[in-house]
Amino acid sequence: MTHPLSRRTALLGSAAVAGLTLWERPAEAVGKAAFDAARERWVSLLAGTSYDAAHADKTRAIEGSAHAVLRKLSPDPARPGLWPDLPLDDPTTGNFNRAYNRMRTLALGWATPGTAMHRDDRVAETAVRALDFLYEHAYHEDLDRRGSNWFWWEIGVPRALTDTCALLYDGLPGDRLRRWLRPLRRWCPDPERRVSHPGVVETGANRAGKAMAVAMRGLLTHDARLVRRAKDAVADLLRRTSGPGDGFYRDGSFIQHDVFPYTGSYGVDYLESVAKLIAMLAGSPWEIRDIGRIYDIVDRSFVPFVFDGLMMDCVRGRAISRQGHRDHHAGQKTVEAVLTLLEAAPERHARRWRPLVKGWLTRNQAVPYETLAPLASIAKARALLADPSVPVGPRTTGTYVFADMDRVVHRRPSWAFAIAMSSERIGAAEAMNRENLHGWYTGDGMTYLYTDDLTHWNDELWPTIDPYRLPGTTVDTRRRADLRGGRRMPPTPWAGGVALDGEYGAAAMKLVAGGSSLRAKKAWFLLDDAVIALGAGITASDGRRIETIVENRNTHDTHPPLCQGDGWVHLSGVAGYALLDGAEAKVIRERRTGRWHDIDQGATTGGDKTPVTRHYTTILIDHGVDPRKACYAYAVLPGASAAQTAAYGQGIEILANSGTAQAVARGDLLAAVFWRAGTVKTPHGPLTADGPCALLARRDGRQVRLAVSDPSRSADEVKIRLPWAVKSVRERDRGVRRAKKAIKVEVGGSRGHTRAAVVRV
Repeated sequence: MTHPLSRRTALLGSAAVAGLTLWERPAEAVGKAAFDAARERWVSLLAGTSYDAAHADKTRAIEGSAHAVLRKLSPDPARPGLWPDLPLDDPTTGNFNRAYNRMRTLALGWATPGTAMHRDDRVAETAVRALDFLYEHAYHEDLDRRGSNWFWWEIGVPRALTDTCALLYDGLPGDRLRRWLRPLRRWCPDPERRVSHPGVVETGANRAGKAMAVAMRGLLTHDARLVRRAKDAVADLLRRTSGPGDGFYRDGSFIQHDVFPYTGSYGVDYLESVAKLIAMLAGSPWEIRDIGRIYDIVDRSFVPFVFDGLMMDCVRGRAISRQGHRDHHAGQKTVEAVLTLLEAAPERHARRWRPLVKGWLTRNQAVPYETLAPLASIAKARALLADPSVPVGPRTTGTYVFADMDRVVHRRPSWAFAIAMSSERIGAAEAMNRENLHGWYTGDGMTYLYTDDLTHWNDELWPTIDPYRLPGTTVDTRRRADLRGGRRMPPTPWAGGVALDGEYGAAAMKLVAGGSSLRAKKAWFLLDDAVIALGAGITASDGRRIETIVENRNTHDTHPPLCQGDGWVHLSGVAGYALLDGAEAKVIRERRTGRWHDIDQGATTGGDKTPVTRHYTTILIDHGVDPRKACYAYAVLPGASAAQTAAYGQGIEILANSGTAQAVARGDLLAAVFWRAGTVKTPHGPLTADGPCALLARRDGRQVRLAVSDPSRSADEVKIRLPWAVKSVRERDRGVRRAKKAIKVEVGGSRGHTRAAVVRV
């Protein structure tokens, strides 16, 4: 094996400066063995413990990436830089952060059993000199950020550097280790505070990421105080919040950056860090105990958004615009975290999770897990797949209303449907660091349909889809400038939903379009085989055309068969779409070309400029120019045949679609959104509410199951008069009571959450 070492090692600089200040003395007496054992557990999570021929492909991939880093190494103190494409003179480029990530890649190749460079002394020597170079030219305690991203200094580099040092630990001189880690005393001393912005208390993923770096620094330098500080920060993270602001909420919502749903990005980073910290410190003097809440967080916050190993884009925020961070990447990290937690999970959780994860891994063959995951996690996944005692779990089903982040997810055995809304509490779209430049409408009622086509959302969709025509949205067709930061908070409280028995749901939002006079009231009724979408009060006065986008489907490299009839469209392999109010749908089939660089120009996340092309089928309703109280009504029928689509509508009845109420009936189910006090005529009699609410009522003989919420969060109590006289309340949530022949529901302070009851009529 040969290495390009001789000339380059000479250029990398001299050994570490002698006479370094000694590391602060630990306040706790803990034996060296405890530090080493925890560090070795961490390395085993990153690199595995022994070579397994079954993982040869992954081992070769790790080796190839590490060799590429080594081969391109060309240090130049005058530039300065270690690689020609990463000059280090300007920190605002983020190149120093990229450089440490490359060092981590090299270290992983050195530490992974089975690679040609495994524990090679020459590679370790090169890494030592490279880390000296980076300390001298890119990251030390006396540098100034010069306006660059605080994240790189306080989380990005500390995480990459501590991983690199842990992986290379046995090949490093002790004095160098202390030298390289010294900047962390300035830039990442405490998981709970932000050095660059005094007064900011770290939350969520940022705190978890800092806790990882602080814990690893403590293990590498045998400082028990640092490890305990990290442990305490994680324990605090496991507490729920009641808001407003960052954290996990009781209903499973996760918020980061104060107002943005981020389960699938920052939330995944949080889960990954916490799971690995728990595993790393297990059995040590710093073991993280009382971790039951992390298991509940997995069930409440993550499982509803994972579809066959993919993380739904509706909770990935601006990360949807990152070329290298797609739904399968976030899904892989989620699976990895659950596999890590399974090692110590209580049996009541493990019994559910093993089949669940096995189902995710089995069904997702589009992007195999082993192409993304680290070796240790691949071994766990293979063991689970090979265990005959664990069945392949079915897809998760249920209806989930995340009232604290304006998201609703409806899951059936063969499909799933998610709705992304916004309000005065939840931002419509986050764009910062030159990311998510075309995300204008992703929080304006965008709908996400998941089917057996697991590549729809990750196959170059975001740079190629028409960003002005996102499914589910009602839009003003004006041209928009790129989003460049800020946060749009629609000036309305109206967004949320209600769920009944985990099988039916309703969602609603008042659309107050940004930079436009467009207003609309939008509702979705989530049934066992369909989603009914109603729109009312669609009004604008800017002299532009208004459209509602029924669907905009990425069909990859071809246009699949399309059938149309009077008031319906069927897209083969996807769904049927039925217009329920006699309107005509406009269908557009086109090839669209875009570049990831068009939507993400971030310093470390920016996409490339390579054009990519995909085929799209767009179905829309044209409301014309300056509509006045226009409306729409359509059904999405996932997996339906053309014949089923053509016949749909015979069993569904639109009871109301106005600015007062929107409601549907089918069989024994009534579903309604009351925007204000009003009455809806039903086949069984009048349904009345004396204030804003969303409700579902399902009759079974003389029993009615009822679910009510107040998405407007403006009422204290709502009185509901069903089409049947109420005789008694048999089961009920707090705040539900009988009032003569009606039901009163206390919704004040409920934060839009559902109140349910079973009543006799």
